[in-house]
Amino acid sequence: MAPALFGDQVRLSGSRFTSPDPRGVYVAGHVIIGKALSYNGYTLVMGRDLDRDSIRREVDGGDYGDIVAFEEARYREGTSVPRTKLYGLRADGVLLRWTSTSGGWQVTGTSPGFASVKSMALISKTRTYDTFLANTRGGALYTIRIPTTSPMQPVVKPVRTRTWQGFEFLIAQKCGSQGTLLLGVDKDTNTAYLYAVGHANGTATVIQGLGKVPGTFNDPAYFRWASATIDPLAGE
Repeated sequence: MAPALFGDQVRLSGSRFTSPDPRGVYVAGHVIIGKALSYNGYTLVMGRDLDRDSIRREVDGGDYGDIVAFEEARYREGTSVPRTKLYGLRADGVLLRWTSTSGGWQVTGTSPGFASVKSMALISKTRTYDTFLANTRGGALYTIRIPTTSPMQPVVKPVRTRTWQGFEFLIAQKCGSQGTLLLGVDKDTNTAYLYAVGHANGTATVIQGLGKVPGTFNDPAYFRWASATIDPLAGE
C-alpha cells in the first residue's frame, strides 16, 4: 500500500488488486479505517511512485467498527458472470457476506458460530463457492467453504487440531495448480512463518513448513496482492 495514502490508520485490508495503467500500474481495493469501509485506488508511476492526483476514494455509509477479519473475493474465471463479494468476521463470531448494490454494500448472508476464529485467508474461488483457511484461538486450523447461494450455509472442515493459535494474520497465494503458499504473521513476536499447503482435503491436507521469514513484521495490517483480471485460487 502506498505510504501516507490515508490520514488515519488502516485497521483491516482486503486484497489489493493491480491492473495495467498507461503510466505504470493501478492499485485498488477495500480497507476498513475505524468504523468506515473505504474503496480506494491510485496509480503507481513506473510501478513505484504514487501519483497523488490519481487517488480515488469512496466511503460506504455502513458501520464496520466491529469487524475483526476482512477480505474481498473477486471471481473472473472462464465464461462465468463476474462476481465480487466482501466477507467479514464480526467480533461476536458472526461471519458476514456483502454484495454490491446501487445503494452500497448490502449484507446478503450471515452465519454465527465463529467466535474462536483469529484470522482467515482466502484460498479458493469457484463459480459456486469461496473457501477460507482459518485458525482459532485454541490452535485449530479449518477450511470454511461458503457457497454463493442463499441462505449462507458455510461448510467447515478441520485441517489441524493444534499449534496454529499464534497467528493474527494469514495471507495466502496460489502455489502450483491446486496448492497454497501460506504466510502466518505473529503480532506478539513480530515474526512470520511460511507454509506450503497442498490441496485442502480435511485432516489429510499436506502442510510443509518452509521456515521463518526474515524481517520484522510489525505493520498494523496485511493483505494479499492480486491481479484484477486473472487471479485463480484453487486451494480447495
